[in-house]
Amino acid sequence: MKRNKKRREASPEDRQREAEATLKKLETWKPRTDLGRKVKAGEITDIDQIVDSGLRIMEQEIVDSLLPGLNNDLLMIGQSKGKFGGGQRRAFKQTQKKTAEGNKPSFATMVVVGNRNGYVGLGYGKSRETVLSREKALRNAKINLIKVRRGCGSWQCGCRTPHTIPFKVSGKCGSVKIELMPAPKGSGLRVAEECKKMLALAGISDVWSKTFGQTRTTINLATACFEALKEMGKRKVKAVNVETLGLVEGLKA
Repeated sequence: MKRNKKRREASPEDRQREAEATLKKLETWKPRTDLGRKVKAGEITDIDQIVDSGLRIMEQEIVDSLLPGLNNDLLMIGQSKGKFGGGQRRAFKQTQKKTAEGNKPSFATMVVVGNRNGYVGLGYGKSRETVLSREKALRNAKINLIKVRRGCGSWQCGCRTPHTIPFKVSGKCGSVKIELMPAPKGSGLRVAEECKKMLALAGISDVWSKTFGQTRTTINLATACFEALKEMGKRKVKAVNVETLGLVEGLKA
């Protein structure tokens, strides 16, 4: 008998505790980069100033200061072992290294963060402990934050509201390739379950997709989806089409 166990969602109390812990860290934060010192001093007050200029974020406290209240979610990249629970998806991918002293296990985690309004980040972390691997993945997701374009590029809709993507994009990682296509309002996220989490945290509610390659490799699939979102920001759009597509970026929705 198979048991479908769903990961418990964070309650409002958990989010409140997490927000308080983040505020305490920011109070004792000592920046180690020029960008961090400018943010701490109040010279930079908008995350767009960093993202648009292409500056590299090296400290997660920069994102915590300029974009507070980010939501995060774990991607199911692992698989449980055992006779009765084997095959079920897990958030931690476990591997082992054979040494003369014995087996040394390590855990890998992938985290996606976003504000559900145009900003999303993806991070991968690995450690010998589950908590440390999750913290590494969360840090990497925050420093890899990108701004996502949204609009209405579906010829079946044309509502000019930012509910889907403005045009077709594709991303690739390893053998996995994914194509994201605009969908009319009400279609929902027609993508893999782990890609749904990423697109939902980016603020996209309708999209169609097509995948190729070994899509069971969740790490490559999620990375390919993230590369597709990055590719969308690199496309040049004529000023005439901005209003037609209802194009918005980041918090300007």
